[in-house]
Amino acid sequence: MKHQQRTQRDLTRLNAIVLGCLVGLFAGIVVSTFRLIIEHLLGLVQAVYGWLGQHPWGLVPWAILLVLMALMIGHWVKQTPMIKGSGIPQIEGQLAGELDYAWWPVLWKKFISGILGIGSGLFLGREGPSIQLGGTVAQGLADRLGFSGSRRRLMIASGASAGLSAAFNAPIAATLFILEEVYHNFSTLVWLTSLTSAVVANFVSNEIFGLTPVLHIVYRQALPLKYYGLLLLLGIGLGGLGYGYQWVTLRVGQWYGRLTWLPRQFAGIVPFLLVIPVGLWWPITLGGGNQLIVQFAQQTPLLVPLIGYFVLRFIFSTISYGSGLPGGIFLPILTLGALLGAIGARCFVAVGWLPAMYVANFMIYAMAGYFAGISKAPFTAILLITEMVGTLQHLMPLAVVAIVAYITVDVLGGAPIYEAMLQQMVIPAKAQANGPTDQLEFPVNEGAGLAGRQVRDLAWPPDTLLVGIRRGERQVIPNGDTILRAGDTLLIFTYQHNRAFVRQQLTHLNDSSTQPSD
Repeated sequence: MKHQQRTQRDLTRLNAIVLGCLVGLFAGIVVSTFRLIIEHLLGLVQAVYGWLGQHPWGLVPWAILLVLMALMIGHWVKQTPMIKGSGIPQIEGQLAGELDYAWWPVLWKKFISGILGIGSGLFLGREGPSIQLGGTVAQGLADRLGFSGSRRRLMIASGASAGLSAAFNAPIAATLFILEEVYHNFSTLVWLTSLTSAVVANFVSNEIFGLTPVLHIVYRQALPLKYYGLLLLLGIGLGGLGYGYQWVTLRVGQWYGRLTWLPRQFAGIVPFLLVIPVGLWWPITLGGGNQLIVQFAQQTPLLVPLIGYFVLRFIFSTISYGSGLPGGIFLPILTLGALLGAIGARCFVAVGWLPAMYVANFMIYAMAGYFAGISKAPFTAILLITEMVGTLQHLMPLAVVAIVAYITVDVLGGAPIYEAMLQQMVIPAKAQANGPTDQLEFPVNEGAGLAGRQVRDLAWPPDTLLVGIRRGERQVIPNGDTILRAGDTLLIFTYQHNRAFVRQQLTHLNDSSTQPSD
């Protein structure tokens, strides 16, 4: 009997790897094609703006073309609201049971509208749409295979991981991002399937784009320890400005709502028209910003132009994203971080605290710090920049800046940006005691309200059954006297359509403010 159980466990993990390979292959093909078309279209658009600078009469038909694209995308957004914005909150909502959508309309509309928006030069990133495209491809495969419940969520998570991996050629960071920021689940099957799909998708992407890192930055040498004090100042500044980015990004959609003369679904007309002067005067800034990062790392402008580039990208990236057009903030955040790193380094050089040869180093560190603060996912930030730059020599300074920026945002009261976006999309769920049963996994965090309390003392949501507690490598069968511990994962049975309500109720219980006083 024990031998049969071990064989079953082995087959379960083997099946997870097979599914991961299947998802990674299809998601890698779709996302790599998405990325390839965007890169070629963006190069073409930059050439068009060079031509328009010499032939101003072409600006009118070009503006009309952009408006027509905005109207078409707006029509699709009205038909299928789930294609709006980044796509990461939508995937997170699916995995949490708070959102769901038909996969095919989202797949083709997000694919085409993302290409048109990002390829036209708007300050949007390809990574958010890539994550949603990967997860949606996996959702389609799950539907074809007849999967539902936890197996369907497992495939969606692996597809999202594959999408980010293909977008950035960063399979390890992609896997960790899905576990740390999107799914919040570190079970063996989840990370095994997600890692497998990310590796396969990365292989597909490497076959198309080659092995050169996405942000191949040449620098002279690693930062000496005597300059690490400057990293603390950099991290604090990045955290403060990262909190400001969160504040603006989460409210810009409301500001668009004040344009009562413009239907909300057609707000994309605004960035599509504003991008014209940007393309004419600063074509290097168009798109997500990876070209800008690499070029400025090789030849960094002076302090005043750097500040101008940062202000331009900060304002226009929030305008682009807030319009609701399909596109992400992931790469624009990294670009803003690189500019802040260059600005900080230039300031340190000006006062004699830092040699000019380390400006490129500070751009690398600041990308991780700015993203870690805004997303509140420091491990992902460190690994992502490591894989995108293609060197391990920056791990220590990356960690210092990421931790300081994270703590700064936390002290200021900032929340993880993608979770905050998801909260803007969902409404409080109602109990639904119908449909097939499903399993919900819920973590008990350190210092949370559930930790240290007996099962019998908690007001569990209706129509739920606590069937197990995953504690390390073993599973505990709970009873009324069982004390929940920090680090536990609760295994709860409920109705499939009741998962969102149960998760929201458990989140309230898990709030440390609900913990009884001694």
